[in-house]
Amino acid sequence: MKVLKRILKTSIVAAATLLGACSADIDNYQPATPAFDLFGYFEGDVKAWGMVQDYTDKQTRRFEVDIVGTVKGNELTLVEDFVFDDGELDQRIWVITRLEDGTYQGKADDIIGVATGKETGNALQWQYDFELKMDDSTITVSFDDWLYRQDEMHVFNLTKIKKFGVEVGTITLFFQRQ
Repeated sequence: MKVLKRILKTSIVAAATLLGACSADIDNYQPATPAFDLFGYFEGDVKAWGMVQDYTDKQTRRFEVDIVGTVKGNELTLVEDFVFDDGELDQRIWVITRLEDGTYQGKADDIIGVATGKETGNALQWQYDFELKMDDSTITVSFDDWLYRQDEMHVFNLTKIKKFGVEVGTITLFFQRQ
């Protein structure tokens, strides 16, 4: 019986380790079309709708975003004006630089350090640490954004929010070019 328990315990630990190591890889999207084209998609006016869910999958907020993108050389500036369902207004201004190797770096006021991104096929993975407002304080969380180009007009976004490596929420967002 002890041997059986030990084998079962070892199998569970091995399975958990393997499953934990499994995650999407941006290179898996190489053959997918249409090409993501971050600068091309976000140049001009884009409207977005989204929601935030907590770790139990309960919807905690809804929001809309008006985005204006301007491209100058290897830089994309995104002015994002948020309207939340509780009436809160917020603005984020991203300055995203396309690097020589085709990857991206971005900065915004509430982003800690530099965001990094890579697009392959119809997908863009965008990662950064974020200063999340919580009542009278803030906490630092990590965002792992996955954006998928559906067609000329639409992009879908799924973001995992993590604290200390543990998923604490998700953001689902839909973009439409105007």
